[in-house]
Amino acid sequence: MTQVVTMNGMTAYRANVIARRTGSEAMGIIKAQMIDLLKAKLQNGVAHFIYMKKDGSIREAWGTCAGNLMRATQNGRGLSGDQVNTVKYFDVVAGGYRSMRFENLLQVL
Repeated sequence: MTQVVTMNGMTAYRANVIARRTGSEAMGIIKAQMIDLLKAKLQNGVAHFIYMKKDGSIREAWGTCAGNLMRATQNGRGLSGDQVNTVKYFDVVAGGYRSMRFENLLQVL
């Protein structure tokens, strides 16, 4: 059975990055769509999600990108999170900014 997946340019970009890093085109598409869902939830309020940290530990997070908390959308080098292949958010529990690599997202709750 052949399936057709449609996505916008940014989702396709993320899918390619994830596929390259994980070695799986299917994983790239699945995780890129999960990131789209996560970003929509982050923009609309507090999102609950789980990802693997750089050190391999699992992190359960509650974060947002809504309102005044995310006015600064660039890192110290003047690049957005998408340009450095990460999702940036404000952690409402820890009270600080965090980021995660695209391919490390495990679940959006």
